[in-house]
Amino acid sequence: MILPFAKLGTLAIRTLSKPLASRLKAQAARHERFRNLIERFAQANHKFTVNIQRRIYGHATNVEIKPLDPEKAVQAAADLLGELVIFSVGVAAVLFEVQRSARSEARKEEARRQELEAIQERLQLLEDSFEKFVKGQASSSWLPFKHAQPQKPELSQK
Repeated sequence: MILPFAKLGTLAIRTLSKPLASRLKAQAARHERFRNLIERFAQANHKFTVNIQRRIYGHATNVEIKPLDPEKAVQAAADLLGELVIFSVGVAAVLFEVQRSARSEARKEEARRQELEAIQERLQLLEDSFEKFVKGQASSSWLPFKHAQPQKPELSQK
């Protein structure tokens, strides 16, 4: 029953993280220091991406790569940052779900282990009781096949 609510909660968190990512992108465009930081990050990402693409297609990688326009770099970094926020919220939700499932499974496993121990204890008690019963019966003389003395027929006198 809780699983559908957990899934809906996860979906709601991921949906609410999208406006947060948009707001973060808008703030990135306004603050000069942060803007310079993400612009450098976007330029480095651009160079890395172009080099990877050139290697994949078999082109030379020792050529100079033209940097992105500063506005495009800021927009690309802000988009990347927004996607990173959405992705991290999704990863956190998945990790939470996996951890919750693992805890639930551990509880079930502990209950099974305790049940098995209880069954083993009960079995041991029954075995001990049976052994005591058998030892008690072996010492008594009412068993017809153990310790029985041949009886002499009694002759009745008439």
